[in-house]
Amino acid sequence: MPITSKTFVRSTALLLLVGLLALLAIVGTNVWLVERSQGYFNEISEGRRARVAAISLRSLLQDMETSQRGYIITQDENYLGPYNDSEPQVEEQLEALEAILAPFPTVTDSVVQLREDVLFKLNEMARTVEMVREGNGTGAVERIRTDAGKEAMDRIRSFLSALLSGIDQRLAEGDQNQRDTLTMMRWVSIIGGIVILLVVAGAMWAVLSYTQELARARREVEDANANLEARVKERTADLGKANEEIQRFAYIVTHDLRAPLVNIMGFTAELETSVDDVKTFMERQEVGEDDPVAAQARTAATTDLPEAISFIRAATRKMDGLINAILKISREGRRRLNPEPVDLAELAEATAASVHHQVSESQGEIVTDIRVGKLVTDKMSIEQILGNMLDNAIKYQEPSRSLRIAIRARHVPGNRVVIEIEDNGRGIADADHERVFELFRRSGTQSKPGEGIGLAHVRTMVRSLGGDVTLTSKLGQGTTFIINLPRDARSYLGSFGA
Repeated sequence: MPITSKTFVRSTALLLLVGLLALLAIVGTNVWLVERSQGYFNEISEGRRARVAAISLRSLLQDMETSQRGYIITQDENYLGPYNDSEPQVEEQLEALEAILAPFPTVTDSVVQLREDVLFKLNEMARTVEMVREGNGTGAVERIRTDAGKEAMDRIRSFLSALLSGIDQRLAEGDQNQRDTLTMMRWVSIIGGIVILLVVAGAMWAVLSYTQELARARREVEDANANLEARVKERTADLGKANEEIQRFAYIVTHDLRAPLVNIMGFTAELETSVDDVKTFMERQEVGEDDPVAAQARTAATTDLPEAISFIRAATRKMDGLINAILKISREGRRRLNPEPVDLAELAEATAASVHHQVSESQGEIVTDIRVGKLVTDKMSIEQILGNMLDNAIKYQEPSRSLRIAIRARHVPGNRVVIEIEDNGRGIADADHERVFELFRRSGTQSKPGEGIGLAHVRTMVRSLGGDVTLTSKLGQGTTFIINLPRDARSYLGSFGA
């Protein structure tokens, strides 16, 4: 099944979430296992220190006891060498052992008893050595035979042996716990690695599938667009021909309509002359009150017929104006456009100068701000567009204020140019912003003559140059017309065979 963009995003997000959770689980578990292993390591270290202190204490006491007995038997000072060396170290090892066992309250009493036994044994050995040195060897032997020192030493050995046995057991348990922790860490890393590999594999599969879909779609687009330019040119040429046919049809229709209209206008003129003669004649005749037919004839000749003729004359004139407007648009649409370099700044200045006298009558002004170079377009069309825009601004200016017109131009992305014609006239209502570009449609109070073809003609010319025209306006404040044109219209005009 093809993978869509939404499916790709969802699957990728899900895989990333799973991978993130797996990574967090691995990191969290490993941190916990490391802390656990560190705890076991600290226990083992403390146990080893306690074991070393206990063994050292026991060895020192045994060395001192052996040295003491050798000296008592031989009374040779050389036997006191180990005794003298070990005596100062006993207190150090005893204090070290007490410090290690201090966190364990269950052995507090035993540690106190240990200190008492060690001090008693040290005092006994010191006293017997002193007695031998004083020449009382027999007394020293008798003191030893009381077995008080032996009992203290037996309690010391018993405590240290039990302590060493407990320490060895804890060391074995700690070692096993460390092994279990390392094994667990290894399995967590392996399982987490497998999960992450699966996530990466799934993500790679999703990326590859989506990439293949994109490549397939790109190939289809390339295949579909292989002859797009030719088809566009072909369709554009067809549109151009259709447009020419429409223009030709409009020209023929309006031309054929104008022929009978001219006849109607001619006969209306003759009829108007005849009616004037009849009216003059009837006004000279005296009509009695007893002749209603003559009165009706007089009313028809002097009032009804002239009024009907004036209505016919107004209608034919309006129809003639509309036909002329259609003919004008038709002729303009059939005109062959000629793309050439056009200096927009110069053209805007010339167009503004041509209506300067009309603007100056209301003490108005026209300012230009053209920030583009030369365009390649149809010069006559640009002249007509600007001329229509300025005429429109002058026609619909606000009488209560001086007319101000600004013509601006600037470059925009896409190799195009925007021309703005802004005025401070009476403005256009929001509902009419698009309607004013329709043929024969006008906006606002119709205080000025016109057929409603100016803006429609402007939009037709702008579009024939490859552009478009829009407006922004606020009723009572003014209007800005925005014309968007290509900088080079040759390719577009060429599409229509211009």
